[in-house]
Amino acid sequence: MSIALLIAKQNPDGGWPYARGASWTEPTAYATLALLAEGETRAAERGMRWMRLAQLPDGGWPPQRGMDRSSWVSALAALLPEEGLGASAHAGAIQWLLRTSGEETTFTYRLRQWLLGNSPAPDQQFAGWPWVPGSAAWVGPTALAILALEKEGALRPSSRIRERIDSGRRFLLSRTCSDGGWNHGAARTLGFELPAYPETTGMALLAMRGVRSVKIDRALATAERFLAECRSTDAMNWLRLGLLVHGRLPVDSFRPEGLEPRTLPEASLKLLAANAEKGREFWC
Repeated sequence: MSIALLIAKQNPDGGWPYARGASWTEPTAYATLALLAEGETRAAERGMRWMRLAQLPDGGWPPQRGMDRSSWVSALAALLPEEGLGASAHAGAIQWLLRTSGEETTFTYRLRQWLLGNSPAPDQQFAGWPWVPGSAAWVGPTALAILALEKEGALRPSSRIRERIDSGRRFLLSRTCSDGGWNHGAARTLGFELPAYPETTGMALLAMRGVRSVKIDRALATAERFLAECRSTDAMNWLRLGLLVHGRLPVDSFRPEGLEPRTLPEASLKLLAANAEKGREFWC
């Protein structure tokens, strides 16, 4: 999908659908980031206006305008440039991320478990981010929140931001699968080892930029294997991004045959990955 077609898919309200129909926050944020990377500012400005109007009073974003509960897409909003989104809107997004964590690491949950005589599981020691507040942390939302807070921390360093990034990365390291890489959540359930998935492995590796460990080395090897076998454009582009920041992206990593994007977020991510390989990273 070309940049021209992406512009053509923009709805009259300035947002984007997943494929067709009403505008949603996730495709709008991804499309806006992709347009900015390509230098297409006019359509991007309309997208950021849609995002500003969608923000809720708590500083976060719902999956779609008209919904009344903030969710993980707030991390995507926080990745948009402050000068385009607006200082107040951007600050609200950062504060929402800083005060949101998986339910399993909240004081109320831990107190309830203590009263029941239960000890925290090893993978519940560190705070990640949930899809929606009040639920458990997951790999995807955590990876995106880390990227947004890293971008903010580069501009306005603070101990609070650094502590949340460190906690999120420890959460990710605690969730690595036995075969290397990450799936969407826990590495084990009901006594069974769970396999890693390509897209979440790429996302987590991107969020672990600059981190060195044996677990990361194993995850990189798994990501290289996934990329060689990849049959999904979404997974392929997250893997490209994850390997890129660790200096492990193969020269001929893009294989277009049979891997056309199916949705607007996938098309936008393809453009973002291509721009990242040219040094125009959306997370910086």
